[in-house]
Amino acid sequence: MGLERRCVYYSGRVQGVGFRFTARHLARGFDVAGYVRNLPDGRVELVAEGDAADVGSFFASVRREMGDKVRDADESSEAVEVSQLSGFEIRY
Repeated sequence: MGLERRCVYYSGRVQGVGFRFTARHLARGFDVAGYVRNLPDGRVELVAEGDAADVGSFFASVRREMGDKVRDADESSEAVEVSQLSGFEIRY
């Protein structure tokens, strides 16, 4: 499979519940790079890139762990030729 970059904007009760720290912890179990951050409008932005299968598995694990906090998830993805991110971080 090729490389994929996926960006998801989560809304609901996603700030102040450990969402960012959980996402960072889960990312360590997958070969993905990216970041997670709170947005001023109350949403959380989660961006990850890597092998499409790893990216899909990572986001599925986020859904399993934090899905009860999420009201809506606006998702986009694109194929990428070269990874532009390294590591996985919480951005402020």
